[in-house]
Amino acid sequence: MSDEDITTGPENTPVVPEDPHVHTVGTRAGMFGVRGTGDTSGFGGLVAPIVFPEPAARPLEGWREDVVTALEAVTSLGSVVVHRGEVTVHVRREDLLTVAKALRDDPKLRFEFCAGVSGVHYPDDAGAELHAVYHFLSMTHNRRLRIEVSAPDSDPHIPSLVALYPTCDWHERETWDMFGIVFDGHPALARILMPDDWPGHPQRKDYPLGGIPVEYKGGTIPPPDQRRSYN
Repeated sequence: MSDEDITTGPENTPVVPEDPHVHTVGTRAGMFGVRGTGDTSGFGGLVAPIVFPEPAARPLEGWREDVVTALEAVTSLGSVVVHRGEVTVHVRREDLLTVAKALRDDPKLRFEFCAGVSGVHYPDDAGAELHAVYHFLSMTHNRRLRIEVSAPDSDPHIPSLVALYPTCDWHERETWDMFGIVFDGHPALARILMPDDWPGHPQRKDYPLGGIPVEYKGGTIPPPDQRRSYN
């Protein structure tokens, strides 16, 4: 999307045109949500839509349809998205364990390895602000699959997959640490990057950027809005 594609509405608010192939859940302006003098990145004029690709038409191409059909045989699924050659299956959090067990144990699927879970925060996605994205690999069939689960800010609970995929252990701890998603059933859900008494979850979009001075070996780094501007 070029600068010519972006117009402004009342009070110079960016207006991003709708794309029929995606679902817009918000607009990103600037870098990391910084406003005013705190933005020293040079990206203060950046305006971009936050979009979800629309579900793919069924049947899917090749092995993707076989995998989705096998999962549909064990539980109901949400939307199935194929974007840039990668397939993402959205499932309800209460169905996550059923889906993960089928991925691991069904001989037609055999996704033996979960590479981890990533957190995402969409403040404007009402009722589904927190997303957990799992990356699965079938070494038997040489296939990759993404499973995405959402939870509301008001109830940020998702079942832990550590009992099925032990590789998720530290990844779930990091996602809890950075985004505040609670993985129910995790054997030791504790911070892994930040100190145990750290307030909040730093990679959420509503977390204040640079609001806490950082001390390192006796030196002090001021927050971004107190640093020199290079504009």
